[in-house]
Amino acid sequence: RASRFIKRTFDIVAASLLLLALAPLLLSVAWLVSRDGGPATFGHTRIGRHGKPFRCLKFRSMVIDAQARLSELLARDPEARAEWERDFKLKNDPRITPLGNFIRKTSLDELPQLWSIFEGDMSFVGPRPALYNQDDLIALRTEKGVHTLVPGLTGWAQVNGRNTLSWDERFRLDVWYVDHRSFLLDLRILLLTVLRVFQARGVAQPGHATMPRFTGDHDV
Repeated sequence: RASRFIKRTFDIVAASLLLLALAPLLLSVAWLVSRDGGPATFGHTRIGRHGKPFRCLKFRSMVIDAQARLSELLARDPEARAEWERDFKLKNDPRITPLGNFIRKTSLDELPQLWSIFEGDMSFVGPRPALYNQDDLIALRTEKGVHTLVPGLTGWAQVNGRNTLSWDERFRLDVWYVDHRSFLLDLRILLLTVLRVFQARGVAQPGHATMPRFTGDHDV
C-alpha cells in the first residue's frame, strides 16, 4: 500500500506540474491539429487495471476520414490486410497526416495522456494498456498479473524496443516489470524514456536498459 501511495502521489503531482508547464505547447499542438476542421484529440477504448475500460487520449495524427480510408485500403490490398490483422497497425499508414507523423515520432501525440494520469486511469510507468479486442492478450495479462497494474504512459517494453517489438515481446517485458517493479525502477524507466525521445531510437542501446531473458513461468 505504501508503494502504491507513493506512486500515485508522484503521478498526481508530476502530472499537475507538467500540465501547467506544458499548457502553451498543448494548446499550440491542439490548434495545429484542428486546422483541418477535425477534433484535436481522440480517444481509443483501452483496457486498464482489473479489466476496466477507459479512453486513452492522444492528439489526432490521422485524417478526418481515417476509418473510411482504412476500410478501402484493407479491401483492395491483401498484404496490408494481413499486416493489420496481425499487428493492428500499418508500417506505411496512408491515414497519417504530415503533422501527425511528426508528433508521433516526437511522442507529442501522447501528451494528452497526462490528463488520464491525473485522473488515475493511467500512471507514468506501467504496462501499456491492451486494446479492447485483444481477447487472447487480455486473458494472458490476467493470468500473469499484468491486469493488476495501472497502465503506463511509458514502461519497460517502451524503453526496450518501443514499436520494434512484437506483441509477444511486449507482453514478456510487461510480465518482467510485474515481477520486478519498484519506485526506483520507475524512475529509471522515466529517465530512459526521456533519453529515447531525444535520441529518437527504438531499440535499447549498450549501457541502457537491456532486455531480460525469459525462462520457466515467464514463457508464453
